[in-house]
Amino acid sequence: MYPGSYALKHPDRAAFIMASTGATVSYAAFEMRSNRLAHLLRAQGLKRLDHYAIFMENNDRYLESCAAGERCGLYYTCVNSFLTADELAYILQNSESKLLICSYAKLDIALEAIKQCPRINMLLVCGEKAQAPSDQALAKVVSIEHLGSVAGRDQDSVRVHDFVEACHAYPATPVADESLGTPMLYSSGTTGRPKGILRPLPENPPSKPLPLFEFLTKLWRYREDMMYLSPAPLYHSAPQAAVSLTIRIGGTVVIMEKFDPMDYLSLIERYKISHSQLVPTMFSRMLKLSDKERATYDLSSLEVAIHAAAPCPPQVKEAMIDWWGPIIHEYYGATEGLGFTACDTAQWLSHKGSVGKVLFGDLHILDEAMQACPKGEPGTVWFKTGSPFEYFNDPEKTREATSPDGTMTTVGDVGYVDDDGYLYLTDRATFMIISGGVNIYPQECENLLITHPNVADAAVFGVPNADLGEEVKAVVELMPGVAADQATVDDLMAFCKAHLSIQKCPRSIDFEESLPRLPTGKLYKRILRDRYWGHKTSRIV
Repeated sequence: MYPGSYALKHPDRAAFIMASTGATVSYAAFEMRSNRLAHLLRAQGLKRLDHYAIFMENNDRYLESCAAGERCGLYYTCVNSFLTADELAYILQNSESKLLICSYAKLDIALEAIKQCPRINMLLVCGEKAQAPSDQALAKVVSIEHLGSVAGRDQDSVRVHDFVEACHAYPATPVADESLGTPMLYSSGTTGRPKGILRPLPENPPSKPLPLFEFLTKLWRYREDMMYLSPAPLYHSAPQAAVSLTIRIGGTVVIMEKFDPMDYLSLIERYKISHSQLVPTMFSRMLKLSDKERATYDLSSLEVAIHAAAPCPPQVKEAMIDWWGPIIHEYYGATEGLGFTACDTAQWLSHKGSVGKVLFGDLHILDEAMQACPKGEPGTVWFKTGSPFEYFNDPEKTREATSPDGTMTTVGDVGYVDDDGYLYLTDRATFMIISGGVNIYPQECENLLITHPNVADAAVFGVPNADLGEEVKAVVELMPGVAADQATVDDLMAFCKAHLSIQKCPRSIDFEESLPRLPTGKLYKRILRDRYWGHKTSRIV
């Protein structure tokens, strides 16, 4: 998120616009804002390769909070804004963050978390004070500002300041020792405790990004005058990368605070959006709009719509292509950056269900004995990494993700490669169901259920069965107004049996008011599954 020469070349061009309010920040203002925070970080003693963290919803201070680190040689950790205080505290401690930036809306959680984090010596709070969840939180801030410590904290004191007021005291010019910084993001924790993903950081100037990001700029056809619509939380790696690259190339970002299908379509027309990146659940929600609603806005400005982060049911993608045309691109690449596959619309239509061909890294599909699987046979996806990384402060997890000879890495996805070299993902290894000795990957059933007009979301996983070991269970979130009764169960059961072999169909279906899915598209299936297995591991601690 380094504006570079564009702050001089196009000072009045909008670097970003907040979708809900239309509030606009120019390149010149963005440059000054990020410089002031960079000076503050230096004044707090943060030097190259040190860490700080950001914990807040999408807002008009998020991007500069990242940009300052990118010009100071720092690692910055954008934390999932839905975490609890204990979950936040774990990440703050594990990342060795020395400073935390949060919003008034997240203040209660931040104050509770930093009691457990002796390394944190400053808390910067941004946004409207009226957004604080309680008067008690604001009273705590007043107390902290007066006394210089958090109640219950035994370590050194932590100072709490209003973000804007604190930054205003510093120069709007660059720090003298600018160098490239980068995010150190955490895995989503959908299958276990989240892990910090640390990439080596060369001593580059901030104008020279890591090679992976230069590659993405070309792949996604970014250009200087583009208009990018960001509908996802900025703490996630995909919108992080997309927004950063847009600003680095001189485009304008429109940031949605929260995704809404009709709002999203209206923003495309209003701002003549050329590029966007979504997750499959966003596609599904838009496809459930009426024909009249879908036709309300002019979408002709769209040139590139990218999707990733979670499996997209082929039926959903086909419907989107029918609606938007051949502008949809897909990629597969974990936050770890170990490898990367991609396909455009034409490639996908000739290899339906694929996540593309390898463009970055060296792909291998291996069985449990670390032997190569034949073409078309599923196995664990491994890469001879194209971008080195380690799990920060977690050597055990780094070893688990690395092959015995140290040459390959994996995040535990299962897939196969066809004769043309296209990769197909079947599921996470963690969620494979073994029923009567048969391996069942639940993603296929999930992909089917989400296409049913009465289904808003679905999760499929294995539950105990005395004879078979496991059986297939579906948990469904219904569309508004649909009755959670036996008739609906029977309808969904019949729907599955009409399209899937019997062993892949759920033996039972339960209903939930909402499934634990992140706005990034990732489903916390582990939380649902553990209820049926009697485990008490649903919290990320």
